[in-house]
Amino acid sequence: MIRHLVLFRLNEGVRRDDPRVTAGAEAFFALRDQIEELRFWECGWNITDRPVAYDFAINSAVEDGDALKRYLEHPAHQAAAAQWREFGTWVIADYEF
Repeated sequence: MIRHLVLFRLNEGVRRDDPRVTAGAEAFFALRDQIEELRFWECGWNITDRPVAYDFAINSAVEDGDALKRYLEHPAHQAAAAQWREFGTWVIADYEF
């Protein structure tokens, strides 16, 4: 199995209640039911105000590298990621477990 972790940070001046952000978060929440390769899926907003904290997180798992590739190339994932490019940045970690 591969764990796929993503931490998002909103760009300077962008707030959670921005309609673009709301739509971007909803697009990621919806992926659970749209991509069959996902074996585990959760995402949500950060609840702390620490300065080093990111704003939004995805914690997911897929079977193997091929499944990860299919997930990353899936049109629903591509559409969600494209929305976030407008207002945020992110870091990613993928590891086997």
